[in-house]
Amino acid sequence: MSNRQVIRHFIDIHSLDRSALRRIIDSAHEMKKAGKRVPAALCPPGIADSVLGLIFEKPSTRTRISFDVAMRQLGGQCITLNNTDLQLGRGESIADTARVLSRYIDIVMIRANVQTTVDELAHFATIPVINGLTEKSHPCQIMADVMTFEERFGPITGHTVAWVGDGNNVAASWMHAAVKFGFKLRVATPPTLAPADDVIAWVKAEGGHVEIMDDPIAAVKGADCVVTDTWVSMGQTDAAKRKKLLRPYAVDAGLMRHASKSAIFMHCLPAYRGHEVSADVIDGPQSVVFDEAENRLHVQKAILAWCLGAN
Repeated sequence: MSNRQVIRHFIDIHSLDRSALRRIIDSAHEMKKAGKRVPAALCPPGIADSVLGLIFEKPSTRTRISFDVAMRQLGGQCITLNNTDLQLGRGESIADTARVLSRYIDIVMIRANVQTTVDELAHFATIPVINGLTEKSHPCQIMADVMTFEERFGPITGHTVAWVGDGNNVAASWMHAAVKFGFKLRVATPPTLAPADDVIAWVKAEGGHVEIMDDPIAAVKGADCVVTDTWVSMGQTDAAKRKKLLRPYAVDAGLMRHASKSAIFMHCLPAYRGHEVSADVIDGPQSVVFDEAENRLHVQKAILAWCLGAN
């Protein structure tokens, strides 16, 4: 059994130190350059004998495929499970599930309905746990976004990013990243869809350069990167109300003109053209959305390697 004190979980960006996050991003850049065969120097010992368990409480395209391929490229193996495959879906406790999984596999990634599931799994597991998405955060995605930004501009420290739309889980992880990586973030949302108070309080306590506002033009002005997300996420039932509130926050060519001339556009996908973003923006020359999607693979290789003991 692993010693609990040395287990490297990847639960949220705000819970990890800056040096670890920086090492993960740097490794991801190196892994992408190396291609499908990751150099042994970037892999933890014994990776070829390691098994990654993937648990999905929500459907997934990018998270499912990118983690599976990432583990294979590192030399390990995967097993994928959803609620119908686990006793967890029939009432077995998360604590017991964590203890059992720890006896069978070496690391687990979970895409969960609620953050408490991930936190409890990590508390009782004796193997690393990775947060693949919850209603509170989406840390792996934002690590891929930071990597994508740096491919265009170099280190993200000191740059300006604008978030426009819902102050959701993805926005929260951007706020965590702004503090840890030292960049400026402007978040424009309708007042009723602003980021969670606890996230705002954490940023303030950490001295982060994050501004919360309701004016999308002010947020985007001079920014190096403009980011948005879908207006209605899985499980939300107030679609009509949300679309009405968020319509003024659609990212179109007119809004992008207020950003820096070299600005890029990001979206974690799936995207709905004509809603949160216009087709000419997401399919235009400033868009890096498919670079983001690809970089999920590379940054998750680096996360897996770090969790399993890589330097």
